[in-house]
Amino acid sequence: MTTQLDTKAKQPLRRKVRRPVTGAYIGRLAVLLVAAVLTLGPVMWTLSTSLRLPSESFNLPPRFIPWDPDFTSYSEVFAQIDMIRLVVNSALMTGFIAAGQMITAAMAGYAFARLKFKGNKLLFGLVLATMMIPVQVTIVPVFMIIRGMGLADTLLALIIPAIPTAFGTFLMRQYFMGVPAELAEAAEIDGASQWRIFRSVYLPLATPGMAIVGILAFNYHWNEFFRPLILTISEENFTLPLGLVSLQGNMGTGSISVVLAGVILSMLPAVVVFFFGQRSLRAGLTAGVGK
Repeated sequence: MTTQLDTKAKQPLRRKVRRPVTGAYIGRLAVLLVAAVLTLGPVMWTLSTSLRLPSESFNLPPRFIPWDPDFTSYSEVFAQIDMIRLVVNSALMTGFIAAGQMITAAMAGYAFARLKFKGNKLLFGLVLATMMIPVQVTIVPVFMIIRGMGLADTLLALIIPAIPTAFGTFLMRQYFMGVPAELAEAAEIDGASQWRIFRSVYLPLATPGMAIVGILAFNYHWNEFFRPLILTISEENFTLPLGLVSLQGNMGTGSISVVLAGVILSMLPAVVVFFFGQRSLRAGLTAGVGK
């Protein structure tokens, strides 16, 4: 114990090296500051307006900070719409879509990256080509298929068509191609099947990539408006973006403060998901990057 303490005591103390303040360093900070203002400015203005009375929303000159914040707009959101039901519907839809995309993207990405079969590159190219087709082009055939399956005006009508993901397949394929092939070869020598190699060797290593697919899918479909507008009719199946539209009132006569309060409330789940998943997201985006 004494020897270890003496050794640690003899080690020189590491001092934190301060980066010299140069013109390039100040320029980068200025660019980041401008980007932060442009990104957070609309969000902060939305929050500020939601805490003001509707009569104060259009005052000139505009006042950014409400000196006397008013929270009645948030209670009005719950009074005008069934916020709990809308959040549950959106959570169920986005949760199942995110989980389905992570599973299918991992399986498809592994197949395109590691399995050798005829037409691999051609089929992968066709999958990537679907990324250039907007959802507005395919919504009519999707609606007809959903109606033929008897799933019209249900949450399954929103979940099932959104599970296949071309971008997630591409992302997981690139991720699996970065995993050393020697791992699969060693498992094959031990007699493991392709499914066992995927499940026990590659899938545990793909957690950061799957986290990216899941977080991006949740963020996109949580804010999705077009497909729920077309595929759902009854209010009990509405998602949160559709419910927020009713806050505008007839011909846009609703309170702007109440509308923006609903927008702030709808942002909270996505912010929470990003907050808890940012470490996995950062690890997945920087995987394979040299230090």
